[in-house]
Amino acid sequence: MESDTASFEGSEKVSIFGNNKTTTFEEEEERESSEMGDREPVIDSHRRRISGIGNKSLSRQSSFRQDFEHAAAETYLITGLSFKLLRYLGVGYRWITRLLALLCYAMLLLPGFLQVAYSYYFSNQVHRSIIYGDQPRNRLDLYLPMGPDGKKPVVIFVTGGAWIIGYKAWGSLLGLQLAERDIIVACLDYRNFPQGTISDMIKDVSQGISFVCNNIAAVAGDPDRIYLVGQSAGAHISACALLEQAIRESQGESCSWSVSQIKTYFSLSGGFNLVNLVDHFNNRGLYRSIFLSIMEGESSLKKYSPELRVQDKSIAKAVSLLPPFILFHGTEDKSIPSVASENFADALKNAGGHADLILYEGKTHTDMFVQDPLRGGKDELFEHLVSVIHADDEEALMRDANAPPMRRLVPEILVKLAGQISPF
Repeated sequence: MESDTASFEGSEKVSIFGNNKTTTFEEEEERESSEMGDREPVIDSHRRRISGIGNKSLSRQSSFRQDFEHAAAETYLITGLSFKLLRYLGVGYRWITRLLALLCYAMLLLPGFLQVAYSYYFSNQVHRSIIYGDQPRNRLDLYLPMGPDGKKPVVIFVTGGAWIIGYKAWGSLLGLQLAERDIIVACLDYRNFPQGTISDMIKDVSQGISFVCNNIAAVAGDPDRIYLVGQSAGAHISACALLEQAIRESQGESCSWSVSQIKTYFSLSGGFNLVNLVDHFNNRGLYRSIFLSIMEGESSLKKYSPELRVQDKSIAKAVSLLPPFILFHGTEDKSIPSVASENFADALKNAGGHADLILYEGKTHTDMFVQDPLRGGKDELFEHLVSVIHADDEEALMRDANAPPMRRLVPEILVKLAGQISPF
């Protein structure tokens, strides 16, 4: 596997080190070449920058300008990709009605989304668009806790989005909430279709995981306490990345990260048997022709179905290398039925892996990840995640037990209406 092409210093998108600064690779290379003679050691330099040394007002002005330029470039890219995607979709009532439902859903939850967006753009804890590779959208957002000093556990989050509309900022509410519990969060972006197909997505996610594993210590992350969380399509992609990495390791290949560095893998509403899901997706508006294009043809469905792959006895050694899996799913999920997680848990256990299944009665595809966190109060899934991450830290568990309930961001009536109209 290729080595990392960036580091927390080498990427100076690195909002971490000063502000939310955005710099292209070319600009960074010019800066590095001019400063190579008296360059500071990487980690020491990081610590000085984190402490805020430098002209903050000038940095902030530069940050806003560069963020605007970056947003304009991304808007141009996304617009072009959207028109390309529309050519794939054509005119179809299923996806059009679901798009309209999505717009209504977003409008109902807009009060909460605006509050999260404000924190995402203006909180000093959020460091956006750190470059982790040389491909488009090889970026991640980092959420740093404000808690006591010392090494902190790390969550790598891979967002969903039907392999088409995934974006790292979708994980901002989770990132902010976990950072309040003294957990570092890295939300990965990756190429979506039609910018890339499934093999590109898996490659991007694997490289993002490698980047975090090899660099997180520079910002007080504990490289021995890294957890991987995937949601929906992101759960599928990250599971594929884990399995492919385990296969490479079992064959003795040299790798830039190891599955042994991931303490636990959490799946939220994931789908792991594409052969069983292709017709289901077609009936819900993700048409068969598009889905097969994303997955690189019908012949590749088994290759990218972790449930089927783990049943192959020739990779039994690879399965034994996998971290424990905890699969969360709502029983009323219509986008990806909960049986998808049930079957994958059974397949993993039968193949010698470690898997726990946790079903939430009456929960839909978006309840656990969107509506419930926006409701505030005690979120059962969130508390379960934190309890596993802090299982070996008694002080952290005591702080969790005394943590105040999360603040409500959206009135209950709007949350319920959004749940009724949700296209997912």
